[in-house]
Amino acid sequence: MRPVVLFLILASGLVSCKNKDKKFDDHSYQETKINLAEKERNNPKQFLQLGGDDHRNLFGKTVYKGVIKNTATVAAYNEVRIKLLYFKNGVQVANHEEQFAKTIPPNDDFSFKARYKTPKGTDSVATYIMSAKAVK
Repeated sequence: MRPVVLFLILASGLVSCKNKDKKFDDHSYQETKINLAEKERNNPKQFLQLGGDDHRNLFGKTVYKGVIKNTATVAAYNEVRIKLLYFKNGVQVANHEEQFAKTIPPNDDFSFKARYKTPKGTDSVATYIMSAKAVK
């Protein structure tokens, strides 16, 4: 009997807590959205991810197929600059830069290919995003 009474008291307390209506605060929501947009515009490299892989083609060029993903929820970016570093046995043997004028919308991605003649025996490519501009 005692557990049943305790259960009823707890259940009535939970139901009464859920009945309180909280109004949606549109002003607070808009402020949060503006703050988020500002953070995303000021820190583009934090919201852009770069990935891909490389191979050597029949003409002796190293081909890097990559994807730049925009993980921001509000901001779009363009003029993304990337750096490609080419290595042979752990030693950097070449580097190249690419810049893309295409705008990458929020929660979207952009695929690209970079082909460069690199020294024979190049065995790996490292990449990173140098800069990007937020679209206003």
